[in-house]
Amino acid sequence: MSTKARKSALVGRGGHTRLMSLLAIRMMFHDRAKLIGTLLGVVFATVLVNQQLGVFLGLLGKNTMFVDNAGADLWVVPPSTQTLQGGTPISLYTLNQARVAPGVAWAEPILFGTAIMQRPDGGSEPVTLVGIGLRHLAGGPWNLVAGDTEALRYPDTVIFEDSQREKLGGLNLGSERELNGHRVIVGGFTWGLNPFGPPYAFTRLETAREIIHTPEDQTTFVLIRVQPGADIAAVQRDLSARLPNALIVTRQQFHDSITWYLIRAQLGISFGTSTAFAVIVGFVIVSLSMFSAVVDNVREFGTLKATGATTFDLAKLLFIQALSYAFLGTTIGLFLVTRMSEGIRSPNLSLVLPPELFVGTYALMALLCVFASLLALWRVRNVEPGMVFR
Repeated sequence: MSTKARKSALVGRGGHTRLMSLLAIRMMFHDRAKLIGTLLGVVFATVLVNQQLGVFLGLLGKNTMFVDNAGADLWVVPPSTQTLQGGTPISLYTLNQARVAPGVAWAEPILFGTAIMQRPDGGSEPVTLVGIGLRHLAGGPWNLVAGDTEALRYPDTVIFEDSQREKLGGLNLGSERELNGHRVIVGGFTWGLNPFGPPYAFTRLETAREIIHTPEDQTTFVLIRVQPGADIAAVQRDLSARLPNALIVTRQQFHDSITWYLIRAQLGISFGTSTAFAVIVGFVIVSLSMFSAVVDNVREFGTLKATGATTFDLAKLLFIQALSYAFLGTTIGLFLVTRMSEGIRSPNLSLVLPPELFVGTYALMALLCVFASLLALWRVRNVEPGMVFR
């Protein structure tokens, strides 16, 4: 084939593609009812998928935020620990061994335990009490909206969660309450520190020991910060050799352990089922809408075949329609989800919508619509060009 002929063939193929694209868009907007119906299917799937995954990621973040914000590179936890829950106590011998290990800048104990707050009306509410050392404030409160961490230097002072003030009996700065029968003073408030269980409350290590009755030679976890420039993995291996009866994990390893534990639990099954349901419903709506559009315009497709269009040309038309539906529906759906996220944001529940989720949604909806168009393509393949002359 000559160079001129090859160029003509390329131009012809390019012209066919542009023509199919133009026809695809015009046919989409010609039947407004089916356009709206198909877009609603994509919008429904986009909103429900992102709403479910956004809440799921938000809940995961609520339960990993302590590990992420504790300020430690390494954690010493009881063996077989998977989540941030107090298990077998760790002896202070472990803490001392960690402090003298090469590459360790500091090591601090923290206490975890459940304490019961006595309300003025006679009721009670649980809190997750965290006892911290004051030198480095490892595992200490963050997101403070009232008060200051310096208040913890005073005995019996506790920092509570702001969103739980009314639930805990109308707390204010300086309020006096009882935790496990121990008199405490409110020294400040955090915002958004609500995990699955009771909200976090922070106090100095000595006060926590008195409230949750922990012996002085025991702690729940040990938090470690490595020296600048030190190899975290090397320090971890050295500590594992020194402390064979404890589990040494990095911050990311502990984060991942909590995440996978929650995914394997009912949380992952519940949200996974809801997300799959949204995709299936969206697929069915888009498939039926596109198939119905082909049936209603079967003579037009027959005319295209009679004028020389191949099945491949018509497939391109349907795929372009599918991608257009996916782009428009996903864009509308993501807009609605972001508005929804802003509307329901609270310290107890928030939608986490990272950019990767948006990119993944566009890809998922594109695949959904392309697969849905295969049903319509099956009908187009059986269209006979001669039907336009009947």
